[in-house]
Amino acid sequence: MTRYLISFDDGTMIIPAEDLPEVAEAAHRVVREAQDAGVWVFGGGLEQQRASVVAVDGTVTDGPYPETKAVLGGFSIIDVPTREDALEWAAKFAASCRCAQEVREIMPDPAV
Repeated sequence: MTRYLISFDDGTMIIPAEDLPEVAEAAHRVVREAQDAGVWVFGGGLEQQRASVVAVDGTVTDGPYPETKAVLGGFSIIDVPTREDALEWAAKFAASCRCAQEVREIMPDPAV
């Protein structure tokens, strides 16, 4: 099977505060469904904060860089047979989270 990253831009998930509990429960239902189907690997939401960027020399700076327009708001990693399957799961997450999802295949590691 192939692993896919399903993610969303933090700026696209604009939900009124009173709807947050309903959206959270809907997203957790999809996670439980993915777990029950045996395709869930890992995932979660990310805190709304600036990332720390660690350079190759170990220097740490606050990020993201100013030219960055999108900031990752949350992600799911699933392991499914086909890209079409990944797109179906992304559609479930999009509906539950009320925002578009990006789907990207994770490159396999030949050493593993």
